[in-house]
Amino acid sequence: MTLDNSWHIIKTAAAENKHELVLSGPAISELIQKRGFDKSLFNLEHLNYLNITQTCLHEVSEEIEKLQNLTTLVLHSNEISKIPSSIGKLEKLKVLDCSRNKLTSLPDEIGKLPQLTTMNFSSNFLKSLPTQIDNVKLTVLDLSNNQFEDFPDVCYTELVHLSEIYVMGNQIKEIPTIINQLPSLKIINVANNRISVIPGEIGDCNKLKELQLKGNPLSDKRLLKLVDQCHNKQILEYVKLHCPKQDGSVNSNSKSKKGKKVQKLSESENNANVMDNLTHKMKILKMANDTPVIKVTKYVKNIRPYIAACIVRNMSFTEDSFKKFIQLQTKLHDGICEKRNAATIATHDLKLITTGDLTYTAKPPNELEIKPLMRNKVYTGSELFKQLQTEADNLRKEKKRNVYSGIHKYLYLLEGKPYFPCLLDASEQVISFPPITNSDITKMSINTQAILIEVTSASSYQICRNVLDQFLKELVTFGLGCVSEQENASNYHKLIIEQVKVVDMEGNMKLVYPSRADLNFAENFITVLRE
Repeated sequence: MTLDNSWHIIKTAAAENKHELVLSGPAISELIQKRGFDKSLFNLEHLNYLNITQTCLHEVSEEIEKLQNLTTLVLHSNEISKIPSSIGKLEKLKVLDCSRNKLTSLPDEIGKLPQLTTMNFSSNFLKSLPTQIDNVKLTVLDLSNNQFEDFPDVCYTELVHLSEIYVMGNQIKEIPTIINQLPSLKIINVANNRISVIPGEIGDCNKLKELQLKGNPLSDKRLLKLVDQCHNKQILEYVKLHCPKQDGSVNSNSKSKKGKKVQKLSESENNANVMDNLTHKMKILKMANDTPVIKVTKYVKNIRPYIAACIVRNMSFTEDSFKKFIQLQTKLHDGICEKRNAATIATHDLKLITTGDLTYTAKPPNELEIKPLMRNKVYTGSELFKQLQTEADNLRKEKKRNVYSGIHKYLYLLEGKPYFPCLLDASEQVISFPPITNSDITKMSINTQAILIEVTSASSYQICRNVLDQFLKELVTFGLGCVSEQENASNYHKLIIEQVKVVDMEGNMKLVYPSRADLNFAENFITVLRE
């Protein structure tokens, strides 16, 4: 095998007989543009982990079939419009991630990967998926943010391991009644589709723990209200008891005694009646003289230019509600924030922020300094990035995983960037380094009473607003640190929100959140009171 004209990184991988190879960022894109993709890569027969991300790669070569030892193939965030049929020859492949590309179709061979456990084609332009009946080890399927009108062809008893299905953000009109053929289904997310009726057969999925239905035009108005207000347990109970099956029955799978069944039905009706009377309140306070203003510099323009924020006051956490508050941020990062690709949320204890205005800017990695959350020393941006990369690699090898976990899985969002975005307080210390971490200096605790919530995005101000709307809605709905509206009442809550203004360095206003255009919920269980 001659490597005289090969890329240096591939020569090194060959010389060191590496089993893992990462090709990512602007430097790789430049090589592809100047010299074309280096096909000597496909002679590295010992590779079991290949990661090609954030490049201008348009097409995967047919020669991918030569990498017979591949168990993990990560190709997210490229310009790929075609996957070759030869991918079906990768018989050891376990993880396939082709998310955030430009795929409009897939070869049938995608359904013939006998060892595949995780398939991710989210954020493409797909309208269909080849049948998966032969991918008998498939466990996680993510097809979110595509153009599916029909549910993917996965409802087979043969798929005994399939436990998670994510198809949110499509145009799917119905969930097939044969969904109950999946014996291990635990999570199904069909949020933001066009589904009007939920089949009662979902209730036959005995292991199902999470059913996400938000953003669908559900014809059952009571179910619609439950979806906006309740936890999964209540939604699943309602579906089992009230959603019709294809044969017209409901709750036919109940193994309870007759008396217990009647009791369950009564409890469900009572819960629904209580919910009819829920009235949460959001009180919006105008900016005060001492309310911090966020000033945006020109340096974030091409990095991550959009930021919106607000202050939430009079919070009162318990250990349980504080834990759920943190979990809520994680859930939103994985959901509406699209795993931090669309937006990132950061929360701070307001009393720990130096009094004065804030500055949202960007700095070279070696000049940005932050004491990261849960760490006891100050790092530069480049030091922290390298430290997290090292930790991620060590953890992945130690746990024998093929994917990163925790904040490590977001490192690719900054890889190769000449500037890192950051939020500075009035003393110019970094309190936020999106999309990676906050500063430990302004870390929230169970004793926090006033919170600064900031959302940043590389896409738009509207995304920032949408994320804040959803965050505040879930805070008040579940009462996570909110004050009860009446003494001894826990059914509905009150949130006190103070506006925060964002301006440029000349003082020209970019936005105020929340404005009258924000927090306009279609549901009638939240009342917004504005000064």
